[in-house]
Amino acid sequence: MSRTVYFPMGTLSYSMSISLDGYIEDPTGTIAFSEPDEEVHRFANQQTRETAAFLFGRGLYEVMEEFWTAPERADGHEVEAEFAREYAATPRIVFSDSLESVAPGCRLVRRADAVEEVVRLKKETDGDLAVGGAGLAASLLDLIDEFRPRVVPAFLGGGKPYFPLGADLRLRLVEQRAFRGGTVYLRYERIG
Repeated sequence: MSRTVYFPMGTLSYSMSISLDGYIEDPTGTIAFSEPDEEVHRFANQQTRETAAFLFGRGLYEVMEEFWTAPERADGHEVEAEFAREYAATPRIVFSDSLESVAPGCRLVRRADAVEEVVRLKKETDGDLAVGGAGLAASLLDLIDEFRPRVVPAFLGGGKPYFPLGADLRLRLVEQRAFRGGTVYLRYERIG
């Protein structure tokens, strides 16, 4: 009798809020345009519950870690407190050459080792590995399995793009969801 052997295989996904014209930050470097309403926030909470690990570049790590682990988050609005708990419970891997240490619950990996580390994680992880940050996503572009932008009804006219300039990708839409406030979640998988 033969037995099926199951090998875990993580999915590397890139999910961020973007403007209608494809930017994750406005020309001044802020993300205020993308502040989620409660419905979108609850959706993000569910995605975080389903995430095996967050993979951050230095910039996004510093923004997320400081904000979501601050003590006042746990005592704040219910939907934010829920996200803060889920965030803190999810392993976080930070790819940086400039940081010397990271917070508890996080692990530091040098940028030169990023591809090798992510290949290993994909082989050893059963679940979603969520890439955060445009720079890190650009350096891992060939390894990303799914692109999951949350398109916010705002036009910025410039800023930091979600996709790296010159990227040539072929994608297939596999899921979409429209929220009452106008944000649209799109999930694309890579073709080929």
